[in-house]
Amino acid sequence: MNSILGISAFYHDSAAALLIDGKIVAAAQEERFTRKKHDPGYPYNSINYVLKEANLKLSELDGIVFYEKPFLKFERLLETYLAFAPKGFTSFLMSMPIWLREKLFQKKFLFDQLKRNDSNFNNIEKINFSEHHFSHAASAFYPSPFDQAVILTLDGVGEWATSTVAIGKENKISIIKEINFPHSIGLLYSAFTYYTGFKVNSGEYKLMGLAPYGQPKYADIILKKLIDVKEDGSFRLDMKYFNFATGLTMTNERFSKLFGQKVRDPSKELLTQFHMDIASSIQAVIEKIIIKLVTSIQKETKIKNLCLAGGVALNCVANGKILRQKVFENLWIQPAAGDAGGSLGAALAYWHQELSQPRKSNGDIDKMNGSYLGPKFDDLSIEKKLMSLGAKFKKYNNEELINRVASELKNEKIVGWFQGRMEFGPRALGCRSIIADPRSEKMQKNLNLKIKYRESFRPFAPSILREDLAKWFDLDYDSPYMLLVADVKKSIQVEEKEEDRRLFGIERLNLKRSVIPAVTHVDYSARIQTVHKNTNPKYYQLIAKFKELTNCPVLVNTSFNIRGEPIVCSVEDAFKCFMGTELDLLVCENFVLSKKDQNQNLINNYKEKVELD
Repeated sequence: MNSILGISAFYHDSAAALLIDGKIVAAAQEERFTRKKHDPGYPYNSINYVLKEANLKLSELDGIVFYEKPFLKFERLLETYLAFAPKGFTSFLMSMPIWLREKLFQKKFLFDQLKRNDSNFNNIEKINFSEHHFSHAASAFYPSPFDQAVILTLDGVGEWATSTVAIGKENKISIIKEINFPHSIGLLYSAFTYYTGFKVNSGEYKLMGLAPYGQPKYADIILKKLIDVKEDGSFRLDMKYFNFATGLTMTNERFSKLFGQKVRDPSKELLTQFHMDIASSIQAVIEKIIIKLVTSIQKETKIKNLCLAGGVALNCVANGKILRQKVFENLWIQPAAGDAGGSLGAALAYWHQELSQPRKSNGDIDKMNGSYLGPKFDDLSIEKKLMSLGAKFKKYNNEELINRVASELKNEKIVGWFQGRMEFGPRALGCRSIIADPRSEKMQKNLNLKIKYRESFRPFAPSILREDLAKWFDLDYDSPYMLLVADVKKSIQVEEKEEDRRLFGIERLNLKRSVIPAVTHVDYSARIQTVHKNTNPKYYQLIAKFKELTNCPVLVNTSFNIRGEPIVCSVEDAFKCFMGTELDLLVCENFVLSKKDQNQNLINNYKEKVELD
């Protein structure tokens, strides 16, 4: 038996993943255990969890792989400072202490940290390092169903690379092209995230959700002034508008003057039509660049399969356009496409690339186990925990449970659904989900304001039985990881009235656009999760029962958390969220808790206690 631990840490979304003889056994993000969103710290709890899942001690592992090379990153920091000096001296000084104390001597630092997990771990030579973009590429190709594929990795920045093209064939990957820092479409998108008043490295999906409310009025300015895009999709940023290479902010005064407004302060300023148009413009530009990139790559390589990874691969609107334009025949996206997935990629790269272990794909099913790679809890431990929390609950058998929950959903109850193994990656996929009836016209608003405590414009995703997909959406392609956007079918859309067409921006929020309004965005699109019987049978059964009762094979699915908090991991997390929001029901495996039955003294108003995310 050969066991390899992959680790990503010290930037954002720290995580650990474990392989046994090349098979993905477990993976989890540290934030789920510490309850600190995007926790960048050493993934102590995640490592403990994956080892426990395999019944192994750290000292028994054959290899440990960190997802990037610190010396290369330090080289970039020094060279960037020298290139821009004396500009950026403040940020350079601020970064130096942590580099000299921890990051520069990361092997020793990691060794000392790992000893916290197992005091018997004493072989520093077991620690290896991958490259950031290679880890991303490996996370996308090796679990994919393809024997051969082009791998496109787009993110902010790794050591030097911001965009790479690689070819994966059988068990080997070779990077053939790259674009280096500071030229980055990930950082360009993050600059606009910052400019519109959202948090960098967490608010990018808000920018994407805001885009359909605006018009791409500023796309030409972006393409003329900020980024020079060549016909093959390669690009260069004009750095005189940006501050991220040397400063403590993403953009500078020149950037603000270009668009005529200062950076939005979310504590003082509401989103306006201007911000919606800015969001629409950068989304349009990113899509244009990505389509140019993938088109030129396909023409050059003639390979029919494409894999995507890196934070930009979470831009599911762009992903949907790649698929619709049929640039490649097949597309597979790593569900943990951001830095958390680097832990998995680092371990897989070591197994296949370094150890030359063979790889077999079956051309149909990927090796991610539905991305259900986190902790699960048995009935006995759930019952004990619920009792200790003072919860009132009832246990059902499987059939009774499905019948009860489907019936409650039909009656517009909102359910916290806590089942099986926690998802790896940023999306809840039916194991740590809040679920509801998509036919309700008030559901989207209620979920945002009463459950998630977040901006009202934010859309929700539909979970749909795979076999019903093409009847409800303009898509007939597996989307198990909620990473593809498509329009709802014309046949179920609600045509706009004449007076509605005169509405702009956020005024369009409450218009009914389809027979499933809770999951239909303002532009008639939806971020789709296809549900498959073989990967999540219980969730599949629930949606099938809901379809039987309502003739609708769709549920609203959003992550089981509130604004500013990571997705719930444990029973205690789930109960706390249940009692702190206006959720009606909590379902933990086969135990059902109704809000009205609970001790009212346990109700804890979350709304006042959470920060903006």
